[in-house]
Amino acid sequence: MARHTFLRNTTSYGVWLGIAALILIADQFTKVLIISTYPLGQGFPVADFFNIVRVHNEGAAFSFLATAGGWQRWFFTGLGLVATVVMVWLLKKHPGQKLFGFAIACILGGAIGNVLDRVMYGYVVDFLDFHYAGIHFPAFNVADSGITVGAACLILDEVLRVRRAH
Repeated sequence: MARHTFLRNTTSYGVWLGIAALILIADQFTKVLIISTYPLGQGFPVADFFNIVRVHNEGAAFSFLATAGGWQRWFFTGLGLVATVVMVWLLKKHPGQKLFGFAIACILGGAIGNVLDRVMYGYVVDFLDFHYAGIHFPAFNVADSGITVGAACLILDEVLRVRRAH
């Protein structure tokens, strides 16, 4: 009985903030390792389809606006800060919605991680490089992974909500 009570109580605002913090810490820790170990453009192959390589992204996803001249740094920083406030509010308002809370927590941790990069360095540090047949997917990081997992969970949450409504 105690185990069931524990599981029921884990869907609180604090748990979601904790998950976001774990993603943020993992993101920043891995970026510090990459920055302190590899110069820009350097890394090492892990598998035939995957490398660790230090890349700087001054834009957003898929290097969107990377060559815009510098204003994008503060635009994406501001956008990330506004999104952070909205996500914290959403978590506070809906702490009992497990999938929704998990999704927002993942996105929140990732968003803060990338905002910190923009403030500290002027760019986002990416290092996960997947490729196939000479074609490289845009490099990404732990924060981007959190955002992606969170977005997928948000879509799943909405699909499940709509199904329950019918």
